[in-house]
Amino acid sequence: MKKITIAIDGFSSTGKSTLAKALAKQLGYVYVDSGAMYRAVTLYAMRNNWIDATQFNRSELIAHLNQIELLFKFNESKGIADIYLNGEYVEDEIRTLGVSQFVSQVAEVPEVRKKLVEQQQAFGKDKGVIMDGRDIGTVVFPDAELKVFMTASPEIRAQRRFDEMIQKDSSVTMAEVYENVVERDRIDTTREDSPLVMATDAIEVDNSTLSREEQLKLILGLASNKIND
Repeated sequence: MKKITIAIDGFSSTGKSTLAKALAKQLGYVYVDSGAMYRAVTLYAMRNNWIDATQFNRSELIAHLNQIELLFKFNESKGIADIYLNGEYVEDEIRTLGVSQFVSQVAEVPEVRKKLVEQQQAFGKDKGVIMDGRDIGTVVFPDAELKVFMTASPEIRAQRRFDEMIQKDSSVTMAEVYENVVERDRIDTTREDSPLVMATDAIEVDNSTLSREEQLKLILGLASNKIND
């Protein structure tokens, strides 16, 4: 059966990763979480005190990029791959609100994007890959056979993220999460290097009122059409 590349882009907290993981399982494809890669680099910068609420030392991060090694390892219990930063499992730590507050700033840095895009393109050289992020269909895989752009209202996205995060951190507030969602939208859509835009040949999916099952069925149908084309 022909293998294709599927690029899923969109705003934060639209369920891109959840959809991509489900698609990968259904199709037997490799799933790559590009967002996890940017989050891991952000965590590295935070640990080295190069970024916080008052400052961002871009030059130090850029100077140490060659010391950052990112690796995905398949987790049999989850059925998906977890990310490791310099050999350390960081899958849970990169999902915190603290990392979320700074990841868009780190993702703005051209040198960071160049390093990670090269790795992402290497992951997909043999096709049969599903990748989600902000610039997958426009920069990483501009020739992807299927491009999907996910969107939903900021209020709905903030509620989804809050419901997810409150299970791990009881101190997080809805107001904080909503502010973070809106700010990430602003940064992602206005940055100079690879801003978040919908590819001209992408299919827009507003999942504000769609269940996970409904959107999976929708995208599976689109993928099947491309595979059998």
